[in-house]
Amino acid sequence: MRTFISAIAVVVGVLLSALAVPAIWLDRNVVQADGFVALAAPLGRDAEFQQRLATAAVGTIDAGAIPDALAGLVTPVLEAAAGSLTALPGYPAAWEETLRKSHRLSFAAPESAPAAPDSPSSLTLDVAPLVALATEELAHTTGLPLTAPEQTLVNVGEPEQRQMVERASAYAPLGYSLAIGAGIAFALALVSARRRWTVVLAVGLGALALAGLWAAGSQFARDAVVGTASGNGLSDMFKNAFVAAASSSFQFWVGAAAITGAVLVTAAVVIRIASPGRRAPTR
Repeated sequence: MRTFISAIAVVVGVLLSALAVPAIWLDRNVVQADGFVALAAPLGRDAEFQQRLATAAVGTIDAGAIPDALAGLVTPVLEAAAGSLTALPGYPAAWEETLRKSHRLSFAAPESAPAAPDSPSSLTLDVAPLVALATEELAHTTGLPLTAPEQTLVNVGEPEQRQMVERASAYAPLGYSLAIGAGIAFALALVSARRRWTVVLAVGLGALALAGLWAAGSQFARDAVVGTASGNGLSDMFKNAFVAAASSSFQFWVGAAAITGAVLVTAAVVIRIASPGRRAPTR
């Protein structure tokens, strides 16, 4: 009976771990703002993405305050601003603030999200900090009184992807409870086992199996997302680069699980060799 309980506990622990680890990674690296910014920040250093994003940001500047007589002179200045935006000293901070504002917009709790009829139904970047940077530079260059908007949205996704974000926001926080449940199951397995080295071996083999499963699942998800094109060049660039960064980050966790599994298997073998069992009683 003890062996049966121990085996069931190991299986339950492995199954809970299979769900807990991806959920915790998702919470720390995507749902939480600091993790999202750290994961997406390198996108701002991609030259082609920078240029497209700067062009999109500058293109939203309201030129209504510019007199018609000067409109022809300001157009080249706008084009130059799009080309030089990423070279401005304030660009890194503006890009980070763009990511934070976009994260708040995408991962806002339903009860705190604005109920406006024109609220975004797809994934968006709020490039207002970049627009403010460009507007300030343009105003300084031309001397014209230009005001930057508080919010400037650039679509980088589809409504279906927005739904995926909402599901991820609901699923990710459960990872910590699942991890606690897995820990309790493994502890129960150790307490119930007649030969504890077998539990260590089973958990190690389970960790190795999960590492392979997570690696395959991560690759499948990456290929599925990258294989869909929206027709929006900026959207596809952001999506592909972010998915690649996320996949690389998760692979580190997969590698850690594989190493942990290998260590546990080795420890189980050493324990078994060091304690061969009871000797037969002498007559």
